[in-house]
Amino acid sequence: MGKPDSEDLALAHHLADLADDIARGYFSAASLTVHTKSDGSPVTDADREIEHVLRSQIRRRHPHDAFVGEESGEQGKASRRWIIDGIDGTASFVAGEPEWSTLIALEDQASICLGMVSAPALGSRWWATPGAGAWTGPCPSRSPAHSRRLMITPSDHVRDAALGIWPPPRRLNERQRAIAAKLAGHTARICPALDWSMEETTAPPPRKPSSGSGTCHGGLLVATGQLDAFLLLGAGPWDIAALIPIVEEAGGTFSDLAGQQRTDTGAALFATPGIHQQLLDVAASAG
Repeated sequence: MGKPDSEDLALAHHLADLADDIARGYFSAASLTVHTKSDGSPVTDADREIEHVLRSQIRRRHPHDAFVGEESGEQGKASRRWIIDGIDGTASFVAGEPEWSTLIALEDQASICLGMVSAPALGSRWWATPGAGAWTGPCPSRSPAHSRRLMITPSDHVRDAALGIWPPPRRLNERQRAIAAKLAGHTARICPALDWSMEETTAPPPRKPSSGSGTCHGGLLVATGQLDAFLLLGAGPWDIAALIPIVEEAGGTFSDLAGQQRTDTGAALFATPGIHQQLLDVAASAG
């Protein structure tokens, strides 16, 4: 696995500071133009501007590095690749809720070696690199003296576990709903508390697991000990990559539903080590 140097981490903080400034400007604006993508999800000018600015900064500092963004796609081919989501949680951003963030990851030799999540509306940032621990601190970036190390809360049995799943059933296909329902039936607490077997269209939209938690992503709920596991479905690499080192350096585990360390299969399971394989076995039994 490639390892980032201190300059990469400093650059990631700089990129996050830039993204925070851009996002704050749009978030506090009196009106916000929202576009609808082909898959029905929202996108704003903030998403696109953040990706453009961060891509330009990366190109200036590391002209040979590749870049992939949710809105701009993949640009370049290299062993080092930056993976960016300008605004993760655009629906929350548009609704004026604070649980949104910019996700920044660095991949080297096909392994994620740096992850950062910056949530300016929450005033918090989370980051990790392999072997250096997972940390949280204020944003914009300040002295490390203000940072606090993250550690998961161990758990050993699925039947006692608290599990988060996202997105809600109406945004999942039949197989994904079957997996979610099977997992919900084997755990002590499910968040959000829904009937995951049914495509409910009349109920009000459920709040995502991170709502009101002080975090902005289900993976962070695992890294901060608020959940034992979190399953993200229908996701792209930009939704997943930044969380991998944060959860792993906090003592957790990551894989897709096949147990592989991949970000391109649409599923990400973050969990405490004692129940990760148990959850994979339960998911596999959904057929």
